[in-house]
Amino acid sequence: MRSVKRIADSTIRRLSVYLRFLEDFESRGLATISSDELARRGGTTSAQVRKDLSLFGSFGKRGLGYSVPELASRLREILGLGRQWKVVIIGAGKIGAALVQYLGLKQRGFRVLAAYDSDSSKIGKTFEGIPVRDVGHLERDARKNPPDIAVLAVPSDNAQAVVNRLVACGVKAILNFAAAQLQVPSDVTVKTVNMAMELEGLSFALTSRD
Repeated sequence: MRSVKRIADSTIRRLSVYLRFLEDFESRGLATISSDELARRGGTTSAQVRKDLSLFGSFGKRGLGYSVPELASRLREILGLGRQWKVVIIGAGKIGAALVQYLGLKQRGFRVLAAYDSDSSKIGKTFEGIPVRDVGHLERDARKNPPDIAVLAVPSDNAQAVVNRLVACGVKAILNFAAAQLQVPSDVTVKTVNMAMELEGLSFALTSRD
């Protein structure tokens, strides 16, 4: 398989979409699916589906389509879902608390170790059995049980300082909900969720229909 670093984010997002449809097909006992059907459900073209998959090898047979269980299994492998990833959530406000309680994380192999906050009114609470710990304990906890991924749900003014601590703890992947441009070493990956940009994308989609 080619290095994931060379694959566009948009391609990875489409692979995630394809996988969700394939898992739906699996649950209904469907054995095969065509690129046309995947494209229709994913809002793209069959040529794009074939191009996306070709980046990772050869799939399916001409005229027969793709084996649903085989392709689903391969996409889980490509997306790194064949193992469990340890996650910490920094910030136990509305976004952080909602993420801790989102059962889909566990189902996809993301195990939340703890949430962290500096607010004494939140520290000591639990959400779905996940504790909210004092953020001052972050480094000590990370030495005992190193997380693979950190989710950042803190005010933008505090974001870079927290990221610096996460990097020092050895965290290599960060999902950022803070409205801040974060500076990290080249071997650390940051994905920023920008709600305004996502809404602007939807605004464009609606406007372009007029």
